[in-house]
Amino acid sequence: MNDEEERRFREFVAARSPALMRTATLLTGGDTHAAEDLLQTALAKAAGRWGRLENPEAYLRQVLYRQQVSLWRLLRTRRETTVAELPDAAGREDTTGAAELRIQMRRALARLTARQRSMLVLRYFEDCPEGEVAELLGCSVGTVRSTTHRALAKLRKLVPELEPGAVSRGPEFGNSPAEVWK
Repeated sequence: MNDEEERRFREFVAARSPALMRTATLLTGGDTHAAEDLLQTALAKAAGRWGRLENPEAYLRQVLYRQQVSLWRLLRTRRETTVAELPDAAGREDTTGAAELRIQMRRALARLTARQRSMLVLRYFEDCPEGEVAELLGCSVGTVRSTTHRALAKLRKLVPELEPGAVSRGPEFGNSPAEVWK
């Protein structure tokens, strides 16, 4: 868009925006925020074609209508299904245990040293091999192994659910810290 086209576009927007905004507000059922978004989308599309438009207002109104219809179609596919009776609660999983475990893990990780946390994150969350962890942290592979071993032992003391052989209450209670962080 050259300077002259930009000037004409700005004048058009200043002159016709109130009328177009009223149309957009009616199309959105009175939601001014949605109307502003709708008008902004239409103006952005018009700006890209401004030099080629014979009747810019007609083009903008058409974009407003079509954009709103597209939104209606999207919303129609996302509607809830109503049922006569609520589904049985017995079939649903209780996920509070997993949330509790994540909270315990975060607290336990906060009690580790920065070096121990770094090694555990690299080894189990990022799934890096010991050699790569050693290279990244500037230490030997033996240091990675021993520090990781001590950090896991401390985590298992602080969070007993991580202990090998602990009674599992679900798939999220594995022995890997990475499984808990997800």
